[in-house]
Amino acid sequence: MASTSFPVQPSEKSSPLTSAPTPPETVVTSSPLAAFAAAASPFVNTYGRFASWKAGLGLTNPGTTENMQKEVKMTHTTNHIFDGARADLSKALSFNPAFQVTHSFNLASYNNPATYNFGAVFADGDLFMQGGSDHEGNVTGRLNRGWSSNNITKVQMQIANNPNAQSMLQLEQDYQGQDYSVNLKAINPSPIDGTGIYVGSYLQSVTPRLALGFETVHQRVGPGMAESMTSYLLRWTSPPSPVSSLSAATGSPAPGSHEPGKWIATAHLQAPGILQATYWQRLSEKVDVGADLQMIIAPGRRDAIATVGAKWDLRMSTMRAQVDSTGKIAALLEQRFAPTFAFLVGGEIDHVKNQAKVGVGIMLESSAMTEEMMAQQQPPSIPM
Repeated sequence: MASTSFPVQPSEKSSPLTSAPTPPETVVTSSPLAAFAAAASPFVNTYGRFASWKAGLGLTNPGTTENMQKEVKMTHTTNHIFDGARADLSKALSFNPAFQVTHSFNLASYNNPATYNFGAVFADGDLFMQGGSDHEGNVTGRLNRGWSSNNITKVQMQIANNPNAQSMLQLEQDYQGQDYSVNLKAINPSPIDGTGIYVGSYLQSVTPRLALGFETVHQRVGPGMAESMTSYLLRWTSPPSPVSSLSAATGSPAPGSHEPGKWIATAHLQAPGILQATYWQRLSEKVDVGADLQMIIAPGRRDAIATVGAKWDLRMSTMRAQVDSTGKIAALLEQRFAPTFAFLVGGEIDHVKNQAKVGVGIMLESSAMTEEMMAQQQPPSIPM
C-alpha cells in the first residue's frame, strides 16, 4: 500500500516580541518660590521663636510719643489757664454720628484782643472732622481717617488770611502695634524741591513697664540746606495692679483707666543738651499730682525750670493748682452747676515780674435731641 505524502505547508512567520517604549527621563527642578522658601526657612523659624519669646514677656502698647506726657499736661494749669473773659456755647445736633457746633467768644484782655471763633465737629467710627474760622477769616481744619483700630491717617491745615502769617499743612500717619508705636509726620512738604519738616518717631516696650524710643526731625529749607536732629525717649510706669480694669481684647490696662497709686515717669533728651523729665501719680480716685523738669545743659548756658501741680476731681467741680521755680503760682476752678452749664475762674501771679492775670468764663451746652433719643444711641468710637 502506497503511502501518501502530504505536502508540508510552510508555517506562518511569527512576529518578533517587542518591549514597551521607555518613557523619557523626568528632570526634577525646583521652582524659584520653593528655592526662596527653603533659603528663608531658617530666618522664618528664628523669627517665630523670637515672636514666641517676646509674646511670653507680656509686653503692651506703650502709647504714642505725642501722648507720653498727657497725664501731666491734664494735671497742670499751663494748657487750661486763660486771661480775660471767655464764653463757649456748644450745641449737639446729632449723637451718632456726632455732630456739634461751637461759638467761642473771648473779650479783650490786657495782652490779647477780642476774638470770635466758630467751630464744627463731625465724627463716626471711622472718620473725625473738625473745622473752625475766626473773625479775621483764618481757617483751621483737621481730619482723622481710621483704616483700622490701630492705623490712623491724620491731616491738619491752617489757612491764614494775614500776609504776615503763614499757612500750614501737616500730614501724619500713626500706627499702633502690639508692643510698639510708629508715627510719621510731614509739615509743609513740597514734592517739587523736597522742602519741609519731616518727623519720625518709634517707641518700643522692652519690658512690661519700660519703653524706649527715639524721634528724628529732618528740616529742609532749601536745596543743600538741611539739618537733622534725633532725640531719645523713655517711659517708665508702675507695676499693674491686680484689681485694675483690663481691656477685653489685649488684657492690658484699658486706655485712660488709672487706679490709685499708678505712676508714670517720662524723659525726653534732645541733642543740644535739653532734657525734659516728668512724673505723674494718682494719689486717690480724686487727686492727681504731676511734676515737670526742664533743663538746658549746653556750653555756656545752664538753666532749669521745675513745675509742680495737682488736680482735684470732685463731684461737680475740678480744681487745678501749680507752682514753678520762677515764682509763678496759678489756679483754675471749673464748677459745674448742671451737666450742661459750667463756670470757670482762674488766675496766675508772677512774683518775680510783678505781673498777674485773671480769667472768667462760662461753658454752655445744649442739644437738639431729647434725652430719650440720646439714651437710644451709643457714642461712636472716634479715631484719635
